[in-house]
Amino acid sequence: MVLYAAYGPNLHPARMAERAPLSPLVDTGWLTDWRLTFAGEDIGLGGSLATVVEEAGSAVFVAIYELHPLDERRLDDWEGLDLGNWRKLRARVNLLTTDTIAWMYVLDAYEGGLPSAHYLGMLADSAEAGGAPGDYVTQIRQHPCTGIGPR
Repeated sequence: MVLYAAYGPNLHPARMAERAPLSPLVDTGWLTDWRLTFAGEDIGLGGSLATVVEEAGSAVFVAIYELHPLDERRLDDWEGLDLGNWRKLRARVNLLTTDTIAWMYVLDAYEGGLPSAHYLGMLADSAEAGGAPGDYVTQIRQHPCTGIGPR
């Protein structure tokens, strides 16, 4: 099994239990020198979607799952990996007691645009449910967004 770093909507434990029922949560940690951002305005639900980009000094809160091969295929299908909008990258994740390497989905689109208010709320709720610190959740909630809901 491989380690998967969930951020964005997949940070919510209930969502991951539905999407990857065979894959246990291992730990939470930080994807250091990466920044949460938004891209793919033309493919999102009324706005841009969450992704990560490298940026020194920044950090993204993640949940680490030991991903079963069947669940990896389910997530690939859910994310639309075969459509070419997402790609998988491996990166170092800082856990409380150690570092590990995990893969994650990264949107293959230009950074920019704003997420919808609905999507941004879902991201913040997911971060909160996933155990992210309050200031991290607040930062997500205060990010600029469009007033547009899902299409």
